Amino acid sequence: MRHIQVTIPIGKRKALLDLLDDEGIDYVVTDETSSREYDAVVSFPVPTNAVEPILDSLQDAGIDEDAHTVVLDAETVVSRQFEQLQDEYATETVEEEQISRQELLTRADELTPTFSVFLAMTVISAIVATVGLMLDSPAVVVGSMVIAPLIGPALSASIGTVVNDREVFMAGMRYQFTGVFGGIIAAAVVAWIFQSLFLVPPGAEITEIDEIAERIAPELLLLPVALGAGAAGILSLATGFSIAIVGVMIAAALVPPMAAAGIAIAYGLPVAAVGSTVLVLVNLLGVNLSGLLTLRYMGYRPNSWFEVSTAHTKFVKQVAVFVAVITILSLFLASTTFASYQVSEFEGTAATEAESVLESEDELSLLEVEVEVHGDGFPLDRSLDATQQVDVVVIEVGGPPGAYDETIVSSLEERINAHTTGETEVQVRFVTTGGAELDQPTETADDVPAT
Repeated sequence: MRHIQVTIPIGKRKALLDLLDDEGIDYVVTDETSSREYDAVVSFPVPTNAVEPILDSLQDAGIDEDAHTVVLDAETVVSRQFEQLQDEYATETVEEEQISRQELLTRADELTPTFSVFLAMTVISAIVATVGLMLDSPAVVVGSMVIAPLIGPALSASIGTVVNDREVFMAGMRYQFTGVFGGIIAAAVVAWIFQSLFLVPPGAEITEIDEIAERIAPELLLLPVALGAGAAGILSLATGFSIAIVGVMIAAALVPPMAAAGIAIAYGLPVAAVGSTVLVLVNLLGVNLSGLLTLRYMGYRPNSWFEVSTAHTKFVKQVAVFVAVITILSLFLASTTFASYQVSEFEGTAATEAESVLESEDELSLLEVEVEVHGDGFPLDRSLDATQQVDVVVIEVGGPPGAYDETIVSSLEERINAHTTGETEVQVRFVTTGGAELDQPTETADDVPAT
């Protein structure tokens, strides 16, 4: 429920009160004596979803933007006439709970701090995320999402497009892209400092940290996260649901990849940096696209009928641009997904072949199969056939002491190479069932003992 107060310009009192009477709205009029431009102040309660049509009708009746219009949140209204008004505007859809276009713009503005504060908070968020990724700490990464002020600009850009407010749209996009690239730069600087001060061991494989690895080789399945975040953000903003929770969801789609891109830059991994940056851009545009479509679905339009056609044209163009760019960037994510699928499928095939070789050996059992792909494991370094890029297949076999059998090694080597292009190194490690490694050397595909 909302309580509206409107100053009535001189000469507009009768037209405005007649309009409220026609709408069945119970109101109170107070004479205005402090200004020559206004005759009175009218106050009245309305259901939440009635605010926008009522305010639009008041503007048509002569209440221009110079008049003072205040919309307050009303906890309780006790009035039989108001109950009838609620019944009139009651629906079984989300429209019953959605706020007016005017309130939507105000809320989005409240969620967007000044540019300096926004940039500072985004940079701090990226730095915290960088520390969390390098420590492989999900808790710290989640903490970085909580402080990221990304939800306001993301939703403002969508709102600006739908209501044909170019200034709001441009401000939202400027905030977002500046924040993203500022965060990447901050993450790169912090990661470089950590590396220079030897806070991270020089020989550490940064790409083997789980929290980093999943973001420098992103997959297509991460795109729905951003789409869901944008839609949930608009629904939360428009219906009064907890916006803070959705803000964390939007930050989850943007902040960790920003930090991963900065880390990759600091460690001289350009392909990994490209992967993370592509993920950030896809998620950023995905949030904006889903927010835009959700606003359109909820029926938000400009105030003036003359602006509706223009807003519709801009909406279609904006959606087309977002879809085109997301599609192009998603080709990278699709290649990553396909390469990961190929490697996973090959690993399953290798495990099946290993089990087939060992099934006749009662004392031996397959413990683990691991596939290592060269090119640092990044999709852009792989060919379309990921099996051509397999470096090593490591097979761990458990059994009693003295179970080493060169015939088994040769069979495994032959069977696995049948599924790859060229010669793939196969390492077979025999360990005792108790877990201690046997005295026999590890055999590789070229029969050279591993060290």
